[in-house]
Amino acid sequence: MGVIKDILRTMDYGPSPEGSEHVKAWLEEHAGGFGLFVNGAFTQPRDLFEVFNPATGEGIARATQGSPADVDAAVAAARKAQAKWAALSGFERSKHLYALARHVQKRERFLSVLETIDNGKPIRESRDIDIPLVARHFYHHAGWASLIDSEFAGTKPVGVCGQIIPWNFPLLMLAWKIAPALAAGNTVVLKPAEYTPLTALAFAAICVEAGLPQGVVNIVTGDGATGAALVAHAGVDKIAFTGSTEVGRAIRKATAGTGKKLSLELGGKSPFVVFEDADLDSAVEGAVDAIWFNQGQVCCAGSRLLVAESVAEALYAKLRARMANLRVGDPLDKSTDVGAIVAPAQLERIKRLMREGEQEGLEFFRADESLPARGCFYPPTLVTGVEPASVLAREEIFGPVLVATTFRTPDEAVALANNTRYGLAASVWTENVNRALEVAARVKAGVVWINSTNMFDAASGFGGYRESGFGREGGREGLLEYRIADAPKIKPSSAKPARLNAAPGLLPARAVAGSELDRTAKLYIGGKQARPDSGYSYAVLDPAGREVGLAGLGNRKDIRNAVEAAAKAGSWGAATAHNRAQVLYYAAENLSARAAEFARRLRAMTGASARAAEAEVEASIRRAFVYAGYADKFDGAVHATRSRFVTLAMNEPWGVMGIVCPNEAPLLAFVSLVMPAIAMGNCVIAVPSASHPLSATDFYSILDTSDVPAGVVNIVTGEANALAKTLAEHDGVDALWYVGDAKGAAEVEALSAGNLKATWVSASAVDWRKAEGREFLRRATQVKNIWTPYGE
Repeated sequence: MGVIKDILRTMDYGPSPEGSEHVKAWLEEHAGGFGLFVNGAFTQPRDLFEVFNPATGEGIARATQGSPADVDAAVAAARKAQAKWAALSGFERSKHLYALARHVQKRERFLSVLETIDNGKPIRESRDIDIPLVARHFYHHAGWASLIDSEFAGTKPVGVCGQIIPWNFPLLMLAWKIAPALAAGNTVVLKPAEYTPLTALAFAAICVEAGLPQGVVNIVTGDGATGAALVAHAGVDKIAFTGSTEVGRAIRKATAGTGKKLSLELGGKSPFVVFEDADLDSAVEGAVDAIWFNQGQVCCAGSRLLVAESVAEALYAKLRARMANLRVGDPLDKSTDVGAIVAPAQLERIKRLMREGEQEGLEFFRADESLPARGCFYPPTLVTGVEPASVLAREEIFGPVLVATTFRTPDEAVALANNTRYGLAASVWTENVNRALEVAARVKAGVVWINSTNMFDAASGFGGYRESGFGREGGREGLLEYRIADAPKIKPSSAKPARLNAAPGLLPARAVAGSELDRTAKLYIGGKQARPDSGYSYAVLDPAGREVGLAGLGNRKDIRNAVEAAAKAGSWGAATAHNRAQVLYYAAENLSARAAEFARRLRAMTGASARAAEAEVEASIRRAFVYAGYADKFDGAVHATRSRFVTLAMNEPWGVMGIVCPNEAPLLAFVSLVMPAIAMGNCVIAVPSASHPLSATDFYSILDTSDVPAGVVNIVTGEANALAKTLAEHDGVDALWYVGDAKGAAEVEALSAGNLKATWVSASAVDWRKAEGREFLRRATQVKNIWTPYGE
């Protein structure tokens, strides 16, 4: 211990340990091991695995390895409780969530210390960030629970939710998952990470103390096999997963075709962009929070520093000086800045990636590599001279490592920021507000912080683009993940699959029904009619088996060409919503002018009565008008989050969307699916009804005369499931809607795991007369939350 005069001179921090006696006593009470929490009670401990303190390597507890039978029991308890929980008034559910928030607050110190011992993060972070945010999420969603009926009219709870959380924010991730699920009227089975189950088990005890009804929350501990059993369980209606992209991809495949709702919050390689006019001292402090917070074990960590070349060396110098003052050590010391890596396996992964970086000849800086003699520690590290192709620039390190690359122009900065398969978050540092907002709009990320980083609040959605997953957690958009449309049940479709009578080139002339309508329809790609790459067409038959026309038999190459055309038309998304509305109104006007022609086509193809055909065309015109009206009225929001921040929730188009239409209502279904997508700024590749494609191919003459830019709508006819498979596999497709049969729906979901594109599938018949509204618009967009400083 130094003398006071020396401490005043050097201003060095001395040790400031946080007391842990109460946590140790609690752990000793459970020295025999922790059971599972099922149906409101703990089971007897068995099949135990060891839980370690990463800062010391010592075993601190033992938890039960959940089996498939345990998952069965937990799901059964959740199912039994769900109807009663959903039947409670919003006010009653609100009171339960409020009680959970209050009990968390009463035990803030206990939970903070337990989290730090179990996870290795500094006590300052557990105490000042994690646990207060846990309480905030339960308070916030207590409010939503009481507003469900008025704010989410026409929706109902999903049912039983399986939730799998990671080890980097064990209790906070639990709150992110459980609070909205309960507020929305669901029950849950949650599996915490194998490394860090203890605060979840402590929360289970809080559920008992707070009087939460039995079975509403169930917690099953275990390793990946337990999580896999939960994902595969037929009694689960929704899976919510936070973790690695690799596991998220496996979950997408496992849930394909099951009808389970799915949300994924996955990995990231987030850019931290510093322009030449930025306040460098503030940017340095931001970088400390971005990458050395929680030892860099943060999915949205600002791990890629992109800095203007003119200020790079000055920023690096400031960073090195700041790194020299970071204290690495005992996480229970209130003066510690960087704690322990969660487990030896994760520490070894970091070291392996760093060895690969060293082999590439990169420059490393570590202020002080003297680390505690025991435990899983890694020093804060700055790596400069990193090329975009470097393994350290591409791979998520998930450790306290900042990799730096320089840029010269704003365009280059945006290109580098988007040069990743991820898209979770970004941080932009500049004193130029116009530049900040321009870059925020162009960066492909679900969250953008301006002159700030790692800002979180229960009122704001959080989630990623691209291979960082889909779905949001927090705010209104997060709650919607736990509700589904309360639509009337419709009998499954009895329509038979289309018969594609393919033959080389043009088919021989035959007796044709309605010969005045006979034509060979081409594909429509990039604003032009195009012959199918296969050179084949197929006969379109009426219900009596008579040929009414020919349609092109599209293939993989045609889809490729259509995706390329759609990608080139990306400026459609940048057009004003008013301009998009005008185009849609114009299309509706032109369809109205040719209503009789389209009605005759429907009668010839489908055998519908004149009255029914006219009604379908009229409904299609109305549908186009509806989405023209919505184009400039589907607003974002300003979330009420932190003081002095405006958090903008912006609805952004996916980009390139695939749309596979059903055989039923061939014109109305086509219009009902394509119009909301393009109204929101997407460009689409539409596969129309395979049995009755000619209404859609006639529609491209409407597009030609309605100022729809080339490539915004592309139409590829042919066998629907084969083309859907190609769209699902294509990495250039950002989202895919499919209405068809169960086999096709399952295949679309499974194959979409390649680039984790968002999907919306239906294998049931749809009442297309009523199929419109905000749900279509919500599915046609993704939310970007932009945190902008406001005032002083």
